[in-house]
Amino acid sequence: MSLTSRLRVILRSKSNQALTRIEDPREALDDSYEQQVKSLQQVRLGLAEVATAKKRIELQGQDMGGRYQRLADQAQEALNQGREDLARTALERRSLLEGQVAAIRDQYLVLAQQQAQLQDNERRLAERVAAFRTEKETIKATYAASEARVKANEAASGIGSQLGTVGADLDRAKDRVTQMQARAAATDELLSSGALNDVTAPLDADLERQLSAGATRAAVDRQLQAMKEARATNRGPGPNARGGTDAWLSIGQGPSLP
Repeated sequence: MSLTSRLRVILRSKSNQALTRIEDPREALDDSYEQQVKSLQQVRLGLAEVATAKKRIELQGQDMGGRYQRLADQAQEALNQGREDLARTALERRSLLEGQVAAIRDQYLVLAQQQAQLQDNERRLAERVAAFRTEKETIKATYAASEARVKANEAASGIGSQLGTVGADLDRAKDRVTQMQARAAATDELLSSGALNDVTAPLDADLERQLSAGATRAAVDRQLQAMKEARATNRGPGPNARGGTDAWLSIGQGPSLP
């Protein structure tokens, strides 16, 4: 494979992988879920900031409330001591403090309303994120199961085609074996008949084989003649017909027939 072809294969593989990731709904669902989680985190961060600001104004208002009460006590004590001027000063400061308290009270109420709205938004968004997460995982599980089925079916289909190829290979092997067996039988016949020379046999082996075959035929003819003569003269089964368990020892060891 040339370098250009190899690069083309690599680029095609990477492109297919990228398309697979884009088409995979699980990644899209995960991305959407992450965006919703980020939005929820932003809402919670804003809620924390509003709650902090409201608490700070609340603490400031509590300090002003304590001072407001102390000024009232000081005005009363000044009157008790006959110091009307000090009582007037305390009441003037108390009156000024009332305006400041009214201003921060308005801010406090606005922040309290914002906090309530953010809490409601956070609750509803958290519920949507939780529901989306449940549905996302269900869809991902369904997709994974379907993908597994597709891969299993494709694998089974591939195995089926491979089995067909294997069957064809077996048929071809059987044909070759049959052809080889026929060829072996044919060469055996040719060797036996002398039509095919055995290059591994010693010189003049064909003459030895023919002489041996002729000797065998002559021996068979003599034995057959002896059996006929024995039957004609009632001499029994003929020579070499020994009995007993060791009769096999005499096979080929008896006197030669005339």
